Amino acid sequence: MRARRLIGGAAAGFLAAAVAGFGVPAGAEPDTGEEMAEEVTSEEVPAEGEVVEEEAVGEEVVEEAPVSSVVDLQILGINDFHGNLEEGSLAIDAETGSSGSEGAVDAGGAAYLASHIAQLEEGVEHSIVVSAGDLIGASPLLSALFHDEPTIEAMNEIGLDLNAVGNHEFDEGAAELARMQDGGCHPEDGCQGPTGEFGGADFQFLAANVVDSETGETIFPSYVIEEFGDASVAFIGMTLEGTPSIVTPTGVEGLEFIDEAEAVDRVMPEIDEAGVDAVVVLLHEGGYQTEDGGINDCNGIAGPVVDIAERMSDEVDLMVTGHTHQAYNCVIDDMVVTSAGSYGRLVTDIDLKIDSATGEVICIEAGNLVVTRDIDPDGDVEALIAEYREIAAPLADRVIGEASAPLTEEESPAGESGLGDVIADAQLAATAGEDVGGAQIAFMNPGGIRADIEAGEVTYGEAFTSQPFGNNLVTMSLTGEQIEMLLEQQFCNPDAEDPTAQRVLQVSAGFAYAWDATAPCGERVDPASITLNDEVIDPAGTYRVTVNNFLADGGDNFSVLAEGTDRIGGVVDVDALETYFEANSPVAPGPQDRISLVGDAADAG
Repeated sequence: MRARRLIGGAAAGFLAAAVAGFGVPAGAEPDTGEEMAEEVTSEEVPAEGEVVEEEAVGEEVVEEAPVSSVVDLQILGINDFHGNLEEGSLAIDAETGSSGSEGAVDAGGAAYLASHIAQLEEGVEHSIVVSAGDLIGASPLLSALFHDEPTIEAMNEIGLDLNAVGNHEFDEGAAELARMQDGGCHPEDGCQGPTGEFGGADFQFLAANVVDSETGETIFPSYVIEEFGDASVAFIGMTLEGTPSIVTPTGVEGLEFIDEAEAVDRVMPEIDEAGVDAVVVLLHEGGYQTEDGGINDCNGIAGPVVDIAERMSDEVDLMVTGHTHQAYNCVIDDMVVTSAGSYGRLVTDIDLKIDSATGEVICIEAGNLVVTRDIDPDGDVEALIAEYREIAAPLADRVIGEASAPLTEEESPAGESGLGDVIADAQLAATAGEDVGGAQIAFMNPGGIRADIEAGEVTYGEAFTSQPFGNNLVTMSLTGEQIEMLLEQQFCNPDAEDPTAQRVLQVSAGFAYAWDATAPCGERVDPASITLNDEVIDPAGTYRVTVNNFLADGGDNFSVLAEGTDRIGGVVDVDALETYFEANSPVAPGPQDRISLVGDAADAG
């Protein structure tokens, strides 16, 4: 049995203001804040469990304890679900962590995830289901069409307990995120679901490092304390500090994102005073294996999660992480650190043993499990998906054109993809007319391309899944010098979380350039190679450039785009793609010859 003893660090004023107008009375007190916490106790239930004496990957040993005082807690973790309710073509290879390798098996789908979690929890006395962020946002059409309400409702059915906010939770802004928690109809589209209402999440959002700039309070609770028998565990949830650089600025307006380790330090005095036995951090930031490894390996782990773990309070016992869409099972700085890949294809099964007599963690064992489809899917979740699918079908199944071959995200050594070329061409076509912007060049951020488009008939649903953010196009004036700076910012940006990370923009037909992977930062692009219709760009000249509104405001740390002048707003990006297919079918993959690479990209850094 489990009881929630305390919700801490919430900003009740922010939430009350945010949900006003969403079907929640403005004067109603949301269920946040320490003053609203209810003291609950639970009956002691002796737990069984073998004390493990060897440390291994995903396993931390502290000390032995009498079995009679051991509380055995099961934590089931997911991350980066991104509204992937339907199975589709989701797959994963447990040996490689890849979806495209020979050993990949069909995996994922909300109904199968529900069944696996139910099986894992069967007969377990103490269990909790948690998510490390990006539960919603960048979702396929079935969820995105309804502002991710179907995903929230599916997670209610699955029994999710806690979700740390991720960067994509802010895609539609903090007020809309508050509606996800508290319910109510969308302010513009109303309640479009099968019941005509939306009750919000039964689970709790956590945001320890997201602060309202005016009040100085977090927008959701920083942590909750859950009781399992005689043991109590604090769960702290947060997103990456760099969220503002990868979310449309309007989505994080009025919010501050603080350092992840610092956010934990801020709440630890309160948690210590509460006398918890263990501390778990749900963190939407992650890492990756630099050497070949499977879903339960930790081969050369790198990325921001390493630094965060090394700076994290020694009182933290476990981190459930996400963001990078990578699977790993690690011990970093004597702390177990896990990630379950993405899209609900994996679930992390964590066994946390606590000596309730001494208040110490005995050991932690963790393992990533594939959400296979060789079991019966959950009927209630299937029925929910079917109801939304019926409503969405007329739009999703509408044929918009044809692809002569698969349009894929697979990049050339220079960073250019066939699908990226097509999307950039579509955006140029939509804004080239003098009355709609007079664009000469279009740039598309690769992170905004989320799925391949298969050969044959192309539906609106496929196009939407490829470009799910609903960004508007913006056409602006940039000088040739600013265009060169934009290209350099693809490879070197001192303001980015990783200054050397490569984010190669996809470019439209007629524009070309070359970059040198071995050149110093800020000198990778040869100015003489930057051409438009075979003529070298004039540094002092002015050019009309189209990007989406995310990039236009400096997203992905392309700060020079925020300096663009004479701006004209355009159509939504997926609508531009639809129009392009209607006018140019069958559409072939782009030629991938617009960006040239000098030197070996592996040497870049």
